[in-house]
Amino acid sequence: MKRTTILSAAAMLALSSQQSLAADISVEVQNLTHGLYFTPIAAVIHTPDVSLFEVGEAASTELQMMAEGGSIDGITTVATAASADMIANPAGGLLAPTMSASGDVMTTDGNVMLSVVAMVLPSNDGFVGLDNWEIPTEAGTYTVFLNAYDAGTEANDELRGSGAPGMPGMPVPPPLEPLLGTGGSGVAGADTNATVHIHRGNIGDDSLTDGVSDVDNAVHRWLNPVAKVTVTVR
Repeated sequence: MKRTTILSAAAMLALSSQQSLAADISVEVQNLTHGLYFTPIAAVIHTPDVSLFEVGEAASTELQMMAEGGSIDGITTVATAASADMIANPAGGLLAPTMSASGDVMTTDGNVMLSVVAMVLPSNDGFVGLDNWEIPTEAGTYTVFLNAYDAGTEANDELRGSGAPGMPGMPVPPPLEPLLGTGGSGVAGADTNATVHIHRGNIGDDSLTDGVSDVDNAVHRWLNPVAKVTVTVR
């Protein structure tokens, strides 16, 4: 016989209050890749009605800004408007391959979902993403593995560029300068999916002076997952 559990109004209120109480948490992001860098990370703790991105839907202007150029200014504006809690740029810049960065936050009552974004370099509009992960209420350490997504806002030609939203090409900050090639003609059959989707990964080639791509296929290709997030609830 199926058992039905009926909670009193008082019990339901107590449960709801318990699930929305503020929490002391830490968020650690580890770059699991061989040769990719992550731009400044935004870890946002927010209410369930907020999303930084939705798979299968067009990217917001703020997400595009982050995914094409690495800026989290727009994400910060969204988080502030939503009264979210945020761990911004815990690495103090780029997060190198295999490295980790973490931050602590006392969450605001009602902010129970965690989202994480950071641009993947080199890429045209690739980003590592976690969307609306519910933070456990029980104290402990929890691990989530993250995929790389394509924002769908720029063709993946894998050529150098400014990284400005709406402008073609990949930004190449100093750590990547000697690692990327020049003179590529552009990868054919660039992704034309205009919504957020799982990234196909870089194609690259083996030439630093010509070829189709400015990406080194021995260094900058990847398979998912690309990052590990460890959340500690105290």
